[in-house]
Amino acid sequence: MRRWFGWSSGRLLVLDIGGGSLEIASGIDEQPDAAVSIPLGAGRLTRDFFTADPPPADEVRALRRHVRTEIARTVGNVSRYGQADHAVATSKTFRQLARIAGAAPSHEGQSVRRVLRHADLVGWTDRLIRMSTRERAELPGVSEGRAPQLPAGAIVADAAMDLFGVAQLEVCPWALREGVILRRLDAMPER
Repeated sequence: MRRWFGWSSGRLLVLDIGGGSLEIASGIDEQPDAAVSIPLGAGRLTRDFFTADPPPADEVRALRRHVRTEIARTVGNVSRYGQADHAVATSKTFRQLARIAGAAPSHEGQSVRRVLRHADLVGWTDRLIRMSTRERAELPGVSEGRAPQLPAGAIVADAAMDLFGVAQLEVCPWALREGVILRRLDAMPER
């Protein structure tokens, strides 16, 4: 994220919702001051909490409570290094949430700025929960394979943005894979 947004972006707060975990990092350098992995992935939570499509209200309430409790435990450890200057999201879950909330489609290129506003996400989270997987898969930017886990991902995103006090996340086209590649290239001897 640091290489994509640059040094002038100050302290970054980075959120990444994967299939098995939520990754949270914060820092002002290439190495984060705080990095936390919480087992709140969209796929994992869908399997563990939802028994029907769309999920029943009691299961949604239970998931929301669980997610908020787990994220709340980490806020102090991440925030103690200082307020973020720039909140950033990466992962397909965040890209899909941003797209259905109005961000530019991927065919417009990587350099187009894409944001996910918390106010937009709140409304979409409630809608996604009420939709069937088939209906979600018809939304712009949502893949059929990821449509079942999008409500759980939205619940995690909503809770993380709320608890960290983030009004807007900028979606980064680079993720962990690109970071690993760049780090590997940095370690290679020059020829």
